[in-house]
Amino acid sequence: MLESLDVSVSALVAQRTRIDTVAGNIANAFTTRDAEGRPEPYRRRFAIFAEGDGRGRPGVHVASVEQDRAPPRLVYRPGHPDAGAEGYVKYPNVELSTEMVNALEAARAYEANITALQVTKSMLSSALRLLA
Repeated sequence: MLESLDVSVSALVAQRTRIDTVAGNIANAFTTRDAEGRPEPYRRRFAIFAEGDGRGRPGVHVASVEQDRAPPRLVYRPGHPDAGAEGYVKYPNVELSTEMVNALEAARAYEANITALQVTKSMLSSALRLLA
C-alpha cells in the first residue's frame, strides 16, 4: 500500500513540472527575443513523461522537457522593431488556447493524484486501527 503513495507522489511531481512548463509557455507567448537580446522568438516547451519514478520503482517521471520544432507565427507588423525586411515579426509558436487546455488537464491530474493520496492514507489509517 505504501507503493501506491509513491506512485501518486511521483505523479504529483511530474504534473507540477508540466504545469510549470505550461506557465512558462503562457508567460512567453509574445516574447520575440532570446535571452541575449537577439530577435529570435521563444519556442514552446513541453514535458515528456516516462514510466517509473526514475529510480526503478513504479510511477511516472519527467524524462525531459523538449522544445516544439513548429515554425514561429509570422505576423505582419512593419513598425515593430523586430520586423524583418518584409514587415513580418516572428512570434513564438505558442497557442494560448492549447496552453490553457494543457494547464487545466495538468491541474485535474494533479487533483486526482491528491485524491488518490487521501484515499490511500485513509485506507492505511483504517488498517492500522484494525490491527490495534
